[in-house]
Amino acid sequence: MSTRSWPSSPLAAANRAFTLLVQPPTHVGFDGRGFDGLPDEILPLERLRTLLLAPQASVEVRDAVWRELVIRARRDGPAWVVAAVGIAMPGLRHVAGMLAAGWRGDTRDLDAELLVGFVERLKTIDLEPPRVVGRLIDAGLRAARKARDADSDAQLIHTDATGPIAPIQPWDHPDLVLARAVAAGVIDADEANLIAATRLEHATLAQAAARIGITSSLASSWRLKAERRLVEAIREGSLAFVPLRPRRRGVATQQRVAATQQRMAAAQQRVGAAGATHQRRAVGSLLGGPAAADVVLATQQQAFVGKTSDREAAGVGAPGIGARPA
Repeated sequence: MSTRSWPSSPLAAANRAFTLLVQPPTHVGFDGRGFDGLPDEILPLERLRTLLLAPQASVEVRDAVWRELVIRARRDGPAWVVAAVGIAMPGLRHVAGMLAAGWRGDTRDLDAELLVGFVERLKTIDLEPPRVVGRLIDAGLRAARKARDADSDAQLIHTDATGPIAPIQPWDHPDLVLARAVAAGVIDADEANLIAATRLEHATLAQAAARIGITSSLASSWRLKAERRLVEAIREGSLAFVPLRPRRRGVATQQRVAATQQRMAAAQQRVGAAGATHQRRAVGSLLGGPAAADVVLATQQQAFVGKTSDREAAGVGAPGIGARPA
């Protein structure tokens, strides 16, 4: 192979090396015997990659295979390092695409740092916890982001107006971090408000608890658990690429939504008109049958404040139609 045909992109070059490695005749193959969910045979590496990417592959099988791949890369030399990079290539390319979004510099530099971080982590990663390949890719992502952010730090910010500006990455605005955590389902809105009020706005825990109608002790428990989940999500990089802007809807979807909203508004107007003239209308009359004197429609007038577990502990059920004396 000539030098000119060798790819200039680091990721493309790594993928080419993997392709050459698996070309027959090759002595590098993965023994699938003893791994649940894999065929009992020596698997070519490109087939192993396909099997691991299949939807039916379980998380346990992926972790077991990747533990073996890391051991081979540490013990058996550079060929298995190339094999590990090649099998992880779909995930590496996905991360490289996210890193390149909005980047005006040379993306090959980011790709190189991504690969270096991945390969370096092969030597030290703890094989006991789950998400072996995920944590390897996360290490590459952190290395690439560090290089990208170091270049961003050298850029001067010019502004003619005084006021707050967006921090340079990797330092993100705390409000945006909390918003991403809510969008990703790591914490809920009440927990985000508790953290923001007590950690950023310097409100007391009692004041923040009073705003959402819970006790100080319960607010303390919520905040402690929420902050633990938040720290773990930040460490894993789960909040790095959470979009905060909703996707644009198509014209047909917008029309259906508008029509639904119009129907709901019309129904609410009819219900409001009926309620103004019949404050306590009997159930039987609404259903077209004879009105019972002792049964009326009842609705919950005040929401019970608290999470689902608190509602169950207090014996409060879901609001609905109940019977009470007229």
